[in-house]
Amino acid sequence: GGWVLLQNCHLGLDFMDELLETLLTAEIPNDTFRVWITTEQHPKFPITLLQIAIKFTNEPPQGIRAGLKRTFSGISQDLLNVSNLPMWKPLLYTVAFLHSTVQERRKFGPLGWNIPYEFNSADFTASVQFIQNHLKKIDLRKGISWNTVRYMIGEVQYGGRVTDDYDKRLLNCFARVWFTEKMFDSAFCFYTGYKIPVCKTLEQYFDYIQLLPAMDTPEVFGLHPNADITYQKNTSADVLDTITNIQPKESGGGSGETRESVVYRSAEDMLEKLPPDYVKARLVKMGALNSMNIFLRQEIDRMQKVITVVRTSLNDLKLAIEGTIVMSEASKNLRDALDNMYDARIPQVWRRVSWESSTLGFWFTELLDRNAQLSSWIFQGRPKVFWITGFFNPQGFLTAMKQEATRAHKDWALDKVAVHNEVLKLTKEEITSAPSEGVYIYGLYLEGAGWDKRRSILVESTPKILFVQLPVLHMFAVDST
Repeated sequence: GGWVLLQNCHLGLDFMDELLETLLTAEIPNDTFRVWITTEQHPKFPITLLQIAIKFTNEPPQGIRAGLKRTFSGISQDLLNVSNLPMWKPLLYTVAFLHSTVQERRKFGPLGWNIPYEFNSADFTASVQFIQNHLKKIDLRKGISWNTVRYMIGEVQYGGRVTDDYDKRLLNCFARVWFTEKMFDSAFCFYTGYKIPVCKTLEQYFDYIQLLPAMDTPEVFGLHPNADITYQKNTSADVLDTITNIQPKESGGGSGETRESVVYRSAEDMLEKLPPDYVKARLVKMGALNSMNIFLRQEIDRMQKVITVVRTSLNDLKLAIEGTIVMSEASKNLRDALDNMYDARIPQVWRRVSWESSTLGFWFTELLDRNAQLSSWIFQGRPKVFWITGFFNPQGFLTAMKQEATRAHKDWALDKVAVHNEVLKLTKEEITSAPSEGVYIYGLYLEGAGWDKRRSILVESTPKILFVQLPVLHMFAVDST
């Protein structure tokens, strides 16, 4: 009648099949017997075992209120009374607020953290323990050593997980603004309406936390209100993707157009618009050893691969729909292409050799635009302004530009040359000639900021405008010696 606990079962998938067999065949006399399994998501986890189990997930709470409730539910009254110093309880609450903030920022994706870190209760416990020890040792006349507190939280306890320089800077900014003498001022607040409560018992803290808003504005976490639009949009996209993935894939018996006929017509339309294969002889005439032409050749090789893969899979798909070749389970790529094209998504085999895009229509339009830039470069000469996001390897393009500048200046050394840029006040249509040195590029967008064209500086985002296109940039090389 007891319970068996099996942890981290995703590490022992072979045993899961044995466990399932045991559970289905063994005679268990006591109805109160249970097997408790913990596991992470794994694509090869036995489906049958999942189907006979009662499943629940333990997810981080949503919002500051829920986060603080969870944090304070792990705090005892003894911990609250561990120090008589007036600084202890405000510091404890501030660490709890920081803990909820760093976790909540994760839902905003790259706007929150460049890398999604696994902050957990151990970080909070270690920070609280440090502050508790620090308060025991301080000289009351000198007060708290704020540099020590900020360093331990921003660089060691929470900062120890952070690997990105900009994320580290952000975390240290939270520590610098919140952990100061000002936090003991009655007027201090993390954001309007989010103050540090003066409480003596856990019940009073819970009562105060319950009064906080159920839905937080992104500004509480130091983000622009537009961040919430991005989060809601991404959440909606995930839900719709899930619905699309679980919908039946077989054709219905209705009188409407079948899935196969829709995909067949789409495949014919794409094949008609697909660009022809490249002729490499043209590149040799342009100067095979020129650094920019070497880069162009690499881009063309990759574009040719995409065109070949798309043409082959579309032709095979047409033959499979006609019944000329068999679309068996073995030909997963064809089945995947059929399902994804019907849902206006990019087939896996295409995505592997190309780039990400939101829909199949956008992806195919981008293929034609990317191909147009490369074809124009070959047959009409070097462009005056380059669409840099239309390249497979934009860093390689800038490196080729550096090499070109180094060769033009005989006394420059490549390892001493740095890339600089200047944002112009012109759009690509207003560019009439190429620069004397370097290149003009366009196609870059700002997310999380706006651009003041008149003063050529970054500004706050305009409400409800998520992306702002930058004007043309002049990229050039300078000798840094």
